Amino acid sequence: MSIKPNLSNKNNQAFYSKCMLSFSGCTPLIRLNSFSDLVGTNVFAKLEFSNPTLSAKDRIASHIISKALESGELSIGGTVVDATSGNTGMALAHISRIMGFNCVLTVADKASQEKINSLKALGAKVVLCPAEVAPDDSRSYYKKAIEISESIEGAYYTDQNFNPNNKDAHYQTTGPEIWDQMDGDVNYFVATVGTGGTISGTARYLKENDDNINVVGVDAYGSVLKKYHETGIYDISIAHPYKMEGVGKSIIPGNVDFDFIDRFVKVGDLKSALRARNLAKKDGIWGGHSSGAALEAVFQMKNEFKPSDKVVVIFSDHGSKYLSTIYNDAWVEEKLYSKV
Repeated sequence: MSIKPNLSNKNNQAFYSKCMLSFSGCTPLIRLNSFSDLVGTNVFAKLEFSNPTLSAKDRIASHIISKALESGELSIGGTVVDATSGNTGMALAHISRIMGFNCVLTVADKASQEKINSLKALGAKVVLCPAEVAPDDSRSYYKKAIEISESIEGAYYTDQNFNPNNKDAHYQTTGPEIWDQMDGDVNYFVATVGTGGTISGTARYLKENDDNINVVGVDAYGSVLKKYHETGIYDISIAHPYKMEGVGKSIIPGNVDFDFIDRFVKVGDLKSALRARNLAKKDGIWGGHSSGAALEAVFQMKNEFKPSDKVVVIFSDHGSKYLSTIYNDAWVEEKLYSKV
């Protein structure tokens, strides 16, 4: 028999909210047997889609909201605002429903329909913005989020790209979890890079424990991050539209701590999608597009691994968020194969 909390009591309500904010984390880490055989080493996946809203972003949403409440920047009844590719928005919308916030999210129109529908189902107001505009364009989802947050009294702009509590959440949770689950035996850590919080916070913790760990950031063709890491030049001219969500950027987020990333590997839409689909068929794990991107990067690196190496990759979200895209044969044929 389930027991429902009595939320009419303020103390019970506060306790329940605190419990909900702590639900994220402690996700499984497993060996990918078929893929490990393919690349000739030991590849382990951190299954971040085991979080409440099926992505790693539950970690940062919980931490950012908790810190905002502590500082007084956000109060119950206020409005949470951010620009999102979908996953952070889902985590924020989830917490907002539980804790009594309004939630307004700006979303690039390349987001999958599953993500958009899920945001609306959780009660968030979704503002769709064109994906194929410059980040400083007033129509971009970055600029629109700032505009909305400034127009609403009591609004809190979570600003996942530049809020340091993003990477701090992973420093405090994801890094220690991986270190403990691997008994400190890690040679490579591989993660896709969007806002930068996951790779930067986790890598900082891992490198503080073993500076020999090779940290690899996965970037998308069409993104500016790899070139910036290698040259220090922000070259917006190399940016172009692509289909992957949450991988790469047309801006340089403040949460990408390049000092903790040894190198970047570029991956494309099609190979990343096929890698995710193959993962489901071979290893029975249903990852999102970025999970396939991380594996594609590892595949590109296969010739440098020793059989005894331990490679840890982040699977950021769940494949159910991409039923209309990478797991839809017609979409893959039209949007990806036709561009090759």
